[in-house]
Amino acid sequence: MKKLTLIILSTISWFQILATEKNIQTIKSELQSATVYYGYGAELNHLAKANLIIGIQQIILNNIALQPDMNTIQIGCPENVVLMSYRFAAHTETKTVQQNPLIKKVTDSLNDFQKQQAAITNNQATTEEILNRTSKLIEANLANNPKKEISSEELIKLTEYYAAKYQMLKDKAYTFQIKKQELDVKINELNRRIAELNNLAIDNAKTITTGQIILDVMTQSATNAEFNVSYFTTNAGWIPTYDLRVKSIDNSMKLSYKAAVSQTTGIDWKNVKLSLSTSNPNQVNKIPILNPWFLNLYVPVLYNKMIETTTDFKKIPLAKQAIVSNGASYEIKNDEDVSVAANVAAYTTLNESKLFINFDIDLPYDIPSDGKAYSVGIKDEQVREDCKHYAIPKLDSDAFLVAEISDWEKLNLLPGEANIILDNVYIGKSFIDPNSTVDTLTMSLGRDKRIAVKRTLVKELTKSKIKGDNKSETFTYEISIRNNKKQPVEIILKDQYPLSNVKEVEITLDEKSNAEVNAETGILTYKLKLDAGENKKYRFSYTVKYPRDKVIQNLR
Repeated sequence: MKKLTLIILSTISWFQILATEKNIQTIKSELQSATVYYGYGAELNHLAKANLIIGIQQIILNNIALQPDMNTIQIGCPENVVLMSYRFAAHTETKTVQQNPLIKKVTDSLNDFQKQQAAITNNQATTEEILNRTSKLIEANLANNPKKEISSEELIKLTEYYAAKYQMLKDKAYTFQIKKQELDVKINELNRRIAELNNLAIDNAKTITTGQIILDVMTQSATNAEFNVSYFTTNAGWIPTYDLRVKSIDNSMKLSYKAAVSQTTGIDWKNVKLSLSTSNPNQVNKIPILNPWFLNLYVPVLYNKMIETTTDFKKIPLAKQAIVSNGASYEIKNDEDVSVAANVAAYTTLNESKLFINFDIDLPYDIPSDGKAYSVGIKDEQVREDCKHYAIPKLDSDAFLVAEISDWEKLNLLPGEANIILDNVYIGKSFIDPNSTVDTLTMSLGRDKRIAVKRTLVKELTKSKIKGDNKSETFTYEISIRNNKKQPVEIILKDQYPLSNVKEVEITLDEKSNAEVNAETGILTYKLKLDAGENKKYRFSYTVKYPRDKVIQNLR
């Protein structure tokens, strides 16, 4: 019977707890860490602490990102706290503008000038009063002189005394007036400055919208509880950028791996630990399926153009590609515009899984919610590379300095722009594309104007003849190359001759000058070593034979 009574009392007590009016607390959650994904997307982790009382209560967690993926919200709470439900809401409030500390300094200066002005005004009034009384005293003395027996000499001395006294008072009054005018100018300027600062504060005052997660929780005893909240949002992301620093003296190269991080989550990230992931959760992970492949009849180009003309299709020119994430265009400036700790690699931990890599950076970062790209250093690597020169005079008259990087797959690179810095001089940009199956990653370091390359058509060896129903044309080219540097260089020189996939057109390579020939592509490769100031020349020629009644395009 006693046990039954205790159970009934306990049940009644518990229902009293449930019936109690909910206590509401609003708490600011602190953003602890952010896992930012390649391209766009981030997982944010918050921590919030609350003092809970007995019963059902509502906890409002502020400082949550806008537009979180509701399916990914995870909330952790102590075992003695029951999480009954949660929901997300947007919260708008007017930003409290803190007084600019400069206003106080300007106001203090204004008060000092106003005190000086009051003192000068008082001194000026006193001086003018003394001046007025002195003037009256002089008039009274001079008016009473005929009644007194004062000699002319004494009268002159008395007049000179009063005149000097009067002039001194006039000068003093004038000095006060000048100082007062100077203070008026300073006071007006300070009042104008205060008005500007106040207007600026008003302009900066704006309404801001952030997210809230509203929790309904229940507990049987008062406790201090910690809530861990995590969720995914698409309003953040990162792309890789690189600095390639090359020293021409020893051909050494250092690769600085950086990330351009941006976010528009609606909350500023302050002192947040970043983890940069090469994963992209926005990609579809469904395995592709092959569908039947149907062939259609070829439609002539002329017919295509007729269709374009009759349907009045508008051709839209292709725009230059830009790297964009979350609507924010990334603009990475020269190396001098960003500051990254030289030993940032000491704070970076690489965690590699089967599908992706995370760069965990044990440093606090501030990333405002403004959509701008902020440079975050990941690591510096001394890479093994071999610098050579490449020249393709058919396409470009300049020679290019190229770095061939071996073992590049160990660097865990992603496609991205690279700033090329040669001997501490920024020379331009290149692009790293690790999506390659070759063993060596080739990087262009820029044009070397000290390598002169020229390709000319040798007219006296270029001829055409007709025999029967066929026509033959022979073309001969000469390539001259000169090393104007003070040290020897290795150069890979490339050119090409045409190929035919038509039975009626025959092409023969007549001369190649010790070039390596790729018969499948028609590419000629010359591997050269040029001493300082050395000049070399190479010739190659080819003959095209085809029906005389046909026209061949792009013969040269």
